Amino acid sequence: MVFRLFLLLLSQATLGLLGGAWLGWPGAVGGVVLAALLMLALDSWRAGRVLRWLGQADVTDVPVLRGLWGEAAYRALRALRAEQQKTRDSDERLREFVSAIQASPNGVILLDPDGRIEWCNDIAARHFGIDPQRDLLQHIGNLVREPAFAAYYAGKDYERPVKVIGREDKPGHPVKLSVQLHSYGGGHQLMLSIDVTALAQADAMRRDFVANVSHEIRTPLTVLAGFVETMQSLPLDARERERYLALMAAQSERMQTLVNDLLTLSRLEGSPPPGASDVVELGALMAQCEAEARGLSGLLHPPDGKPQQLRFGAPPPFQLAGAEGELRSAMSNLINNAVRYTPAGGSIDVRWEQLPDGRARMVVTDTGPGIAPEHVPRLGERFYRVDRSRSRESGGTGLGLAITKHVAQRHGGELQISSQQGRGSVFALVFPAQRVRALPPPAVAVSAA
Repeated sequence: MVFRLFLLLLSQATLGLLGGAWLGWPGAVGGVVLAALLMLALDSWRAGRVLRWLGQADVTDVPVLRGLWGEAAYRALRALRAEQQKTRDSDERLREFVSAIQASPNGVILLDPDGRIEWCNDIAARHFGIDPQRDLLQHIGNLVREPAFAAYYAGKDYERPVKVIGREDKPGHPVKLSVQLHSYGGGHQLMLSIDVTALAQADAMRRDFVANVSHEIRTPLTVLAGFVETMQSLPLDARERERYLALMAAQSERMQTLVNDLLTLSRLEGSPPPGASDVVELGALMAQCEAEARGLSGLLHPPDGKPQQLRFGAPPPFQLAGAEGELRSAMSNLINNAVRYTPAGGSIDVRWEQLPDGRARMVVTDTGPGIAPEHVPRLGERFYRVDRSRSRESGGTGLGLAITKHVAQRHGGELQISSQQGRGSVFALVFPAQRVRALPPPAVAVSAA
């Protein structure tokens, strides 16, 4: 600023002296005024360049100017670059925030004060069948037509979430959602949806478990109490007393079997998975299961009637690392179930095989009545029965497949089930390749010389 003032005074003095020497005092005054006008014109030209530069879309091409306007252009460029950097940082934070919401396992929908969708993540789109592009600015009530949500939204009481059925809900594959609205800035609303299917199923299983245990134990206890009261109050001959005692023993054995299965499940859930150091000889285990199955088949379908056809494959050419007692329980449960539910004259095939990827698989195929598709996903649940009356007639507790499923999972494998009504079922235990061991070479006998 001092330099500009000095330059103005210097130019006025120079032109004033020149004007005075040429035209006298009028020339001196004219020179001073001319110098001021020239300085004003120069400033106006520089100001015009700066203004034209600021009006361009690309402000990086800053004009090269001297003096005050050059300094102003430089400082304006620095301020613009700082603002652009802040904008880029804000955009980056916004992208990170959106990415975080997209990665959330919960659905998120942003609603404007009128209830129209401003944005939603992919999880919410899947929960409610929303197209994130097509359905923008659509009213949420037009897209989520679940009656429970409609009443919740209209009630304006969002202190607690509401449970609704998800768009992907299908028979055999239920989907339950917990939805809650949260108000924020200026009447906008944040709508959160959480998939609570697993929690709902766990809660239902817990209720069913308590009810089933109570029912399974109460039934034999009622029978026992009735027999005890009868024996205490009525005179019975030896034959009647013997028959009542046999029935009481059967009910007692039924309760004992139930308690043992419950203890087995509790032990499986509370103990660490079996190690890989113990190797199980599957051929010997298959022989035990075969003897047990043939005895059960002979008991249920005597030879004088129409016997079942039980076919057991050759001993597998491999061993399995795991807990022998658990594997025997899982194998016998599958085989004995097939024997119980396959009618007289039907066939049951049991075999071991090694899959191309190295996994081991035990397959039990029967020609029983088959299972409806809606029941198959729940067969590993405790006490779940397709036909309760037939299960009790065959002596099952409803825990066999639950034990089998736990054993498979503890060994890193899985229980596979496929069935067709009227054609039979296929139950398979699949174990990972890490637990498969080759059979040791047979010992070579050395004859004494």
